[in-house]
Amino acid sequence: MARAPRSRVAVRRRMILRRRALAALAMLVVLALVTWAGVLGSHGRSGADGAARASPTGSPVPAVRFAGRRLPVALPFALQDEACVYLGSGRVALIGGLDAADTSSAAVSVLDAQGARSGGLLHEPQHDAQAAMLDGSVFVFGGGQFSSYEHILAYDPAAERVNEAGNLPTATSDAAVSVIAGTAYVVGGYDGQRALDTVVAWRPGGRPWLAGRLPYGLRYPAVAAIGGRLLIGGGSRAEAATRAILSFDPASGVVSRVGELPFAVTHAAAVALGRYVYVLGGRGSEPGSQHAAITAIDATNGHALPDGALPLRLSDTCAVALGDRIWLIGGLSTTGTLASVYELTPAAP
Repeated sequence: MARAPRSRVAVRRRMILRRRALAALAMLVVLALVTWAGVLGSHGRSGADGAARASPTGSPVPAVRFAGRRLPVALPFALQDEACVYLGSGRVALIGGLDAADTSSAAVSVLDAQGARSGGLLHEPQHDAQAAMLDGSVFVFGGGQFSSYEHILAYDPAAERVNEAGNLPTATSDAAVSVIAGTAYVVGGYDGQRALDTVVAWRPGGRPWLAGRLPYGLRYPAVAAIGGRLLIGGGSRAEAATRAILSFDPASGVVSRVGELPFAVTHAAAVALGRYVYVLGGRGSEPGSQHAAITAIDATNGHALPDGALPLRLSDTCAVALGDRIWLIGGLSTTGTLASVYELTPAAP
C-alpha cells in the first residue's frame, strides 16, 4: 500500500512525456507541410522564362521602370504599322508599313545601332502585317493594301529574298503574332469585312489550324508570349478600344479573361520581360488620341499597373526587345508618322 503514491507519480510522468512527444511530433508535421507547400508553390508559379521569380528576400519582383531616349539613327523614311522582327546581333528587320502619306510600302530595311540599310523588296506593297522568327527563319503573316492578304511570306535577310511559304485560313490584317515553342499564333485581325475572333497556329512546312477563339472579334491587340501562354491586352472591338486582359493557353485552347488595363487602349505594342508584359503607348478609340503610358501586366495574376511613360505619345510602332532594352521603331505620334528610333532602358533605382 505504501507504493501506490509512487505508482501514480510514475503514471503522471509518463502521461506528461507522452503529451510532449505528441506535441513535438505535431509540430514536425506542421513544419513539413509548410515546407512542402512552399516547394509546390514555387514550382507552380515558375516558368521557363522565369515569369514568377521572387527576390532573394522572398518579396515580389517589381516591374521595371524605364528611361527613354532617342537614338542617333533614323529610318530611310517615316514608317508606321510595319512588320518587324529581331534578327539577332543587334539587327531588326522592318518589312512593309505605311509611309508619311499613308501609302503602303514594299521596302524591307535592316536596322542596327549604326543606322538602316536596304534589305530587299516585297513582291507588292503592304502594311498591318506581323512577323516572327521560327526555326531561325523570318515569316510574315497577312497584311494588306487595298484589301487584306492571306499569305505567309518567308524572308531571307542574307539573300534579301522574299518567297511565299503558306496561306492563312482567311485574309488577315491588323492581327498580332507571337511565338511559343516553335509555333506562331496569329491573334485576331481583320479579313476586309469583319474583325476576327480566331487564334490561328502555324509551323513552318505545315498547314495552319484553329487553336482557339477569342470572346469577340478583335483588331490591333497588344500581345506577348510569357510562361507558355499569350497575354492579350486591349485592342479594338468594333470601333471601340478595350480594357480586357485575356490569357490564351495553347495546351487547352482556352481563352480566359484575367484582368483589366487601367484604361481602354488599342494600336499599342507589347513586350515580355521577366514576369511582366509591358503594354507600350497606343491610343483610344478615336484617331489622334495617342498616349505615352506604359502599363505593366503581372503574368502571374493578370494585375495591371501604371509603369511610367514613353518619351512621347505613340501608337502603331514596332517594339523589339534586345536583352533588357526595348527599341520603339517608327510609329504614329500626334504630329504624324515618324522615322525616329527610341530606346527604353531600365532606369537606375
